[in-house]
Amino acid sequence: MKPYSVIVFDWDGTLMDSTHSIVSAIQGACRDLELNVPTAAEAAWVIGLSLEPALRRAVPDLTKSLEPLFLERYRHHYLSRDTQLKLFDGVPEMLTELQAAGARLAVATGKSRVGLNRALTATSLHAAFEATRTADETFGKPHPGMLFELMDEMVVEPHRVVMVGDTSHDLQMAANAGVNGLGVSYGAHPADELRACPHHAIVPNVSSLKEYLLERV
Repeated sequence: MKPYSVIVFDWDGTLMDSTHSIVSAIQGACRDLELNVPTAAEAAWVIGLSLEPALRRAVPDLTKSLEPLFLERYRHHYLSRDTQLKLFDGVPEMLTELQAAGARLAVATGKSRVGLNRALTATSLHAAFEATRTADETFGKPHPGMLFELMDEMVVEPHRVVMVGDTSHDLQMAANAGVNGLGVSYGAHPADELRACPHHAIVPNVSSLKEYLLERV
């Protein structure tokens, strides 16, 4: 028996090429409110985290009273680039081939439910995923809650699951849930940071990701 029956994907930086847009939106909101602007690396590091810890890390001088205005400016900058966001080349074909091979697909993302649904509609991928979880519905990464809930819903044992993500938060969540972790180094976190986390493999592009997964489902 091949090892994986369920593949759980992160969204931003793993399936969708949105890292730069998220970083620019964080930086733009900081400039609008005259807050210290994080570097691109600092802003990218928080991608995948749920909102509160992400803001604490990326914008430490953001006060509670300014949070609503910051979020409004962040959404303004992010949505102004929304039509430019695209899936990484090869992602639709990879998902189709994985389904044809018998894999069951899911999503665990730091996005909100509204944000994920908008992205799934824009990419016509609602039907591709058997189950999805977002950070505003349960615990955020790296807490294992999203994976525990997905495994319960899909009735699958941890050793048959692989979590695919572009950040250390994804790989740490996988380890915390007792599932396999597979890192992709084309997203928000560099390969060295991914390798420092528990993982089964790190792959450099969508083509090698597809090849790795198809050999194991």
